[in-house]
Amino acid sequence: MGTLFLDAGLLRHRALIERNDPVPDAMGGAADRWHEVGEAAVRVEPARAEVSPEAGQRIARITHRVTLRHRDGLERGMAFRLGSRRLVIRTLHDPDETGRYLVCRCEEER
Repeated sequence: MGTLFLDAGLLRHRALIERNDPVPDAMGGAADRWHEVGEAAVRVEPARAEVSPEAGQRIARITHRVTLRHRDGLERGMAFRLGSRRLVIRTLHDPDETGRYLVCRCEEER
């Protein structure tokens, strides 16, 4: 496997990086509480959109591939905030194992 070449000009979106710290509610559940933990230049590519039935409704799931320079502390469950959109990280990996980039598979939160 060769080394990934990525034109830095492709990292053209500024995204806030957020962590979710759920707050327990009175009903035994939890409410999401997102707070900013960083910022990064990213490349966002739509990956797929699928519709599936859930609880009698048709629910759309939209996924994206987000590429950024490697950074410590990024993990599944965190999110990229792009304006009013939140892309929640489902998986992340180093595409060529050089420690230069991370590729995240994200699901757009609705």
